[in-house]
Amino acid sequence: MDSLAGLLRTSSVVLAELWRGASKPAEQAFLRALEKNHPVWVPTKQNWLDSGELLGRMRVDQGFTPEKVRNLHFDVLIALTARSHGARLVTSDREDFELIASYKVATALRLEIW
Repeated sequence: MDSLAGLLRTSSVVLAELWRGASKPAEQAFLRALEKNHPVWVPTKQNWLDSGELLGRMRVDQGFTPEKVRNLHFDVLIALTARSHGARLVTSDREDFELIASYKVATALRLEIW
């Protein structure tokens, strides 16, 4: 991780998701170091508004249940935050992020699947 200094950014949404599951001291120490040593990007007001619009369209277009829309909301916020910074979003969640990127609101998203 130290070798990525200056390259790595994270979303406050990702950190919140990680903190939610961090129960071991080593996991918590890792998250504290990540927060301290790398910039943390926060969704803007516009990211939040665009996320609602995008999720509303996805719900109608895809026939998603309210539960699926809720489950996608953090991913949409992560994607829109990365897009607003012109950053590449690295993820292993191909299905959800490619779907998000296919919508006009998220089309400028630079996505890299690992």
